[in-house]
Amino acid sequence: QVQLVQSGGGLVQAGGSLRLSCAASAFSNYTMGWFRQALGKEREFVAAISSGGGITNYAASVKGRFRISRDSAKNMVHLQMNSLKPEDTAIYYCAAGPIVTGTPRYNYWGQGTQVTVSS
Repeated sequence: QVQLVQSGGGLVQAGGSLRLSCAASAFSNYTMGWFRQALGKEREFVAAISSGGGITNYAASVKGRFRISRDSAKNMVHLQMNSLKPEDTAIYYCAAGPIVTGTPRYNYWGQGTQVTVSS
């Protein structure tokens, strides 16, 4: 069982930056990801990082603006969000899981944190 505790988020003006963090009770060899869900919309993938930290993947909508990183010594993963836009407003979730048949299976989820970007 892995517990994920998120921190960060809040309210920021468009063009600003925020950093989300996720502390894991255990990292093991899990892929770590960030997802978001805007009001009235389905949850969508934002970014992911491999267990070793060498491979990252981003949604097209955030590529070049967001950066995912992990600190294995502290069992933490971060999402640095720059040049924020109002459409980035959502609840953001941290997730963890193993690779199963080549795809991350996110079994564990954080509690969610609100990010609001004002125009």
